[in-house]
Amino acid sequence: MMEMLYYTVAAIFLYLVSDWILNQIEKWRGERLENRSLVFFVIILVLSVSLFNLIQKFQSVPAPSGQAITVLPQ
Repeated sequence: MMEMLYYTVAAIFLYLVSDWILNQIEKWRGERLENRSLVFFVIILVLSVSLFNLIQKFQSVPAPSGQAITVLPQ
């Protein structure tokens, strides 16, 4: 349940940060980008992959179920 909350908050954060970055790029250039949607997609894609990997890294690992799988040599 907490994972859903983490990813929802992360998605909102990613949208806001990506929009801010895109607006900063447009201010720097002094004009609206022609392929604005594509640039926004690239920004949010890079940030989301990075952030979701970070969330997964810091998430607690579930305890093993106690049933080990043994592979015997043939």
